[in-house]
This record gives sequence, C-alpha cells and structure tokens, in this order.
Amino acid sequence: MRVLAAMSGGVDSAVAAARAVDAGHEVVGVHLALSASPGTLRTGSRGCCSKEDAGDARRAADVLGIPFYVWDFADRFKEDVIDDFVASYAAGETPNPCLRCNEKIKFSALADRAVALGFDAVVTGHYARLADGVLRRAVDGDKDQSYVLAVLTADQLTRAMFPIGDTPKPRIRAEAAERGLAVANKPDSHDICFIPSGDTRAFLGARIGVRPGAIVDSDGQRLGEHEGVHGFTIGQRKGLGLPGPAADGRPRYVTDIDPGTGTVRIGTAEELRVEAVRADRAIWTSGTAPRGPIECVAQVRAHGGTAPAVAQAADGGLVVRLREPLTGVARGQAVVLYRPDPAGDAVIGSGTISGTERALTDSSR
Repeated sequence: MRVLAAMSGGVDSAVAAARAVDAGHEVVGVHLALSASPGTLRTGSRGCCSKEDAGDARRAADVLGIPFYVWDFADRFKEDVIDDFVASYAAGETPNPCLRCNEKIKFSALADRAVALGFDAVVTGHYARLADGVLRRAVDGDKDQSYVLAVLTADQLTRAMFPIGDTPKPRIRAEAAERGLAVANKPDSHDICFIPSGDTRAFLGARIGVRPGAIVDSDGQRLGEHEGVHGFTIGQRKGLGLPGPAADGRPRYVTDIDPGTGTVRIGTAEELRVEAVRADRAIWTSGTAPRGPIECVAQVRAHGGTAPAVAQAADGGLVVRLREPLTGVARGQAVVLYRPDPAGDAVIGSGTISGTERALTDSSR
C-alpha cells in the first residue's frame, strides 16, 4: 500500500515508519507542525511539535530512505484541540486532549488529506493493535493507548496502521538503536503536549481569567473561595486552597463542580463513588450501535479506572451501569467499553462522560 507515516520526532513513530517500510509499503513521512511558535513547545521531556522534533523526524526519515514533509496544522490544532480543551475546563469538565487530537487531527484532518493525495492509510506510533477491524489493547499494558484511540470510527480504523502495538517499549528502543535511529534514547513526552511548563492551571488562567466562586462542603457550608472552576477536577485532593483536612481529620476531595454558579463542592472519598455513567457522542467501533444492553468492561481514565459493567445505547449516547463503583469519574473524560472476554482487550465503543450517578454508601442504603 501507499501509506503516510505521521512522524512526531520520537522513537515510537520512527520505528512504526521503519516497520511499514519493512512490510513493503510505499512510505512517505510527514511531521505535523501543530504550533504557531514551534520553538516554544519542548522543555526536556515535556512538550512536542518543536523545531527540534521536526529535525529529529527528518533525520529518521533520511535513515529510512523515505520522502519527508512538514505539514502545517497549527490553526486546526488550536481550534479543535486547544480551544476545545480551554472551553471544556471553563465548563467544569476535565477533557483529554489526546482523544481530541486523534479524533480531529491525526485520523480526520491528516487522514482526509492523505486519502485526497492517494494514500491508503496513516501509520502512527500508537501503542494499540488492529486485527480484522477490531481495535485492541497493546501488548505493553503500561504503554497501551487504546483508550485515547477509542474515539475513532469504523471508517477511520480502516485507514489506520499501528505497527508497534505488538511490542513492549524497551524492545522498541532497542530496535531503534539497531536501525541507527538517533531518537532511540530520546525521552518520551509527558503531560499535555501544548503546555511544556506543565502548569495547566496557569495556562488555563491566562486564557479564561479570574471567575471567583465558592468552595462548599457536602452540606453547602462555605469553606473558602477560588478564582475559577478551571483550577479543579473531580477527585482532586491537593491544591484546594483550604487549610488542612476536614474537622474529623479525613482528607477532602473535589466531588462536584457547578460551572453555572462557580461552586466547587468538597467531600469525602466515599462521596466520589459512582455506580452509573452517562455519556454523549457515542462511537461504536463496529459502525453500528448494539441492540439492547451489553456486558462489558468500562474504563473511565487513560490509566486505570476499570470495572465490569452493563452498557446500552441511548439517544446518540450511552448509559453504563457499573457492577463495581468507581471513583474520580469526571465529566469531559471518555468512558471506553471493552469486551468482557478473558483477553479483555477489544474495544467496543466509547462516549464523552456527561454525568454520573453516585453510589449509595452502606449508611445511606
């Protein structure tokens, strides 16, 4: 096939492109320029899409002997990922920008241009597997990225290739070294790629501004004030701006955020437990929504937060009833459904969390 390899400048995408070459495909490398100021988006292992990264990707392409281009997607990235990220936090949600980048940039804008230019598929260095159109977890569970790829439609999956999902990360680095790729020991990027400082609260504050509100306890009693709901997320324990633990000595957590009134509610760990999740924008990897309820395993965070569940399509979204309560479930994140078979690695679908139902504690039943 004629394939376009998205090369970030890191080791994973470089090895993915190399494996596509080995498989006999006609490969062209492309680096996505996602920042209007590319010189500012890398600080050690934080950030990406810098001039340094573009140079690393070009050198990898030279070693592989494939054509290489840089495509400017900065405006699209700002609109579909950064602006969406800011608006979501302003609405009291906790978005995952990697989900939006995969959905809107790598497998929409990039894939659409690739198809228009005659390419058959887009190759990326994501840790996931594709088999007979089914998206599966990677062999390396610590690096698995099937959660952030679960927003891809059945049609988008037909134009995707994930060549490294069957290999643990240490072996990928060793292979890169064997191939003479200079990025073999390049640090992985951490945190949010477009916030190289790692200070998400400062990034959001500069764009949203000060919007004061109250911090209250479970009974509505005022505990303090804050400068904006964008500084909080469900399940947060540190940085609450309150002096010490609760009067009974137990730690306090953010249990609810009301962007309309600017109220942040603080409570106990037990109050974080939820037994049902509602989600919008359901995407089913088979292309069609299932009829009736289905058994599944639900995951509500990129790393961890899984439980057996029963899910059902509803009005373009889905409802997930958890057989075991989960904590730290935040609006704006994704709930991803996996098959409940012994392997438990096949993605069924996903949705964007819009609400939860709290689990009853033993004392309230």
